[in-house]
Amino acid sequence: METEKQSEVTEADLIPVYIMGKRYMVPPTLTIMKAMEYAGYKLVRGCGCRGGFCGACATAYRILGDPKLYFGLACQTVVQPNMYLAQIPFFPAQRATYDITKLEPTATTLFSIYPEVLRCLGCGACTKACPQEIDVRAYMAAGMKGDIATMADLSFDCIMCGLCAVRCPAEEAQYNIAILARRLYGRYLAPRSKHLEERLEEIEAGEFDVALAELKRLSREELVARYRARDIEPTEGPREEED
Repeated sequence: METEKQSEVTEADLIPVYIMGKRYMVPPTLTIMKAMEYAGYKLVRGCGCRGGFCGACATAYRILGDPKLYFGLACQTVVQPNMYLAQIPFFPAQRATYDITKLEPTATTLFSIYPEVLRCLGCGACTKACPQEIDVRAYMAAGMKGDIATMADLSFDCIMCGLCAVRCPAEEAQYNIAILARRLYGRYLAPRSKHLEERLEEIEAGEFDVALAELKRLSREELVARYRARDIEPTEGPREEED
């Protein structure tokens, strides 16, 4: 459905973009994804969540007269005049198969599963390609040192779009290497949450069965009232205890 703002766009306001080499006139307020749909494309792949989280709509583009190659997510990047677009919903990059429960959180594990991590040239092309502005070069440098915790931390916001691998002259799959580091860190190195373990034990012991059964019997209005009457933790500093 067109928004009121889009419906007010006249033919004179439209801008040219090139989708897979073909010229289309589209409103300048649209994202790449919406511009493609405006041009008549039906997106069945490479559209994903449409909210900038899944990384399925990876896009490479150039602007006429500008030699630089740009990257972005089609659901987040707004079109520009004379934008030449190419969708990259999937890039053929190596992805190892492993059982995380049988691995050790060591540099040897990282290097044996992904030996190409040691081929990193430190050129920074991967960092320039990342639509999340992650310093891919920095987390790959940590990986080369066998620093799994740092690699996991620096790559935490990765959405697995694969654009780093597209640009890598060493032909690495940085995002697949990084997710191995995050899995190793999460299973073996991250501090254990004692209160979470205790709560899970309480749930398994059935300590909340009665309370849950009571909630299930409540009407929507009763649930809303219960929700609004709940105790809320203070958002500011701790309150001083009264005398």
